[in-house]
Amino acid sequence: MKIAYASDTGRMRAENQDYVSVFINQSGAQLAIVADGVGGQNGGDVAATMAVSHIGNQWQQSTINTVETAKQWLIEQVNNENDTIVKMAQRYRTLNGMATTLVIAVILANQLIIANIGDSRAYVIRQRQMRQLTVDHNLANELLQEGAITEDEAVTHPGRHLITRQLGVTDDSKPDLFAINLYPDDYVLMTTDGMPKHVSDENILQTVLSANDIADAVTKLITSTNNAGGSDNVTVLIGHQESEDY
Repeated sequence: MKIAYASDTGRMRAENQDYVSVFINQSGAQLAIVADGVGGQNGGDVAATMAVSHIGNQWQQSTINTVETAKQWLIEQVNNENDTIVKMAQRYRTLNGMATTLVIAVILANQLIIANIGDSRAYVIRQRQMRQLTVDHNLANELLQEGAITEDEAVTHPGRHLITRQLGVTDDSKPDLFAINLYPDDYVLMTTDGMPKHVSDENILQTVLSANDIADAVTKLITSTNNAGGSDNVTVLIGHQESEDY
């Protein structure tokens, strides 16, 4: 899969606590990771960087090439990294309370496995339609699932800023897992919550479909986010499944 990504501080934040990278393992399978540090001055950037670099390094040493082994590997790595972040935060007072969201994509020849914890997202675009694969782990979404608020109310509800599951802080780090088949001309889009705050799903879809290439789409989505307010760090990663990848 061809992949492009970029990250930007945005217009309102002094530093960028997002982190993104792509890794390839011994079997040639790709791993894409997007993280959004939580905890402000309490080391959110440290937690995000740790999660991406540690899990990425483990992937480079692996030979994972099936859906089932990928799922088991993802659960194990997320749990291990959670323990590492919690212990680091306990050891250094300045890092107390640090955490990060995480969305990970394992990209096999014609299959995609997603793990997520927090409110960073993964979407798939297929036949000119976009679908969110992940579920946001925040209070607004939990209230929506319980029927306490409507979808329209969830968009502006203050609970959308309250993360209910994250990597770090507690021992509970169970990620959600999703697996789908990949087809030629599919797009996989991963992002921190900075973009969905400002750019609608319809605008995201139209930007990807009308761009010159995926790198151009990444740039345009980040620009649109900042032009609409840029209230948070923003990270966008787009993968395109070309015919020769299938």
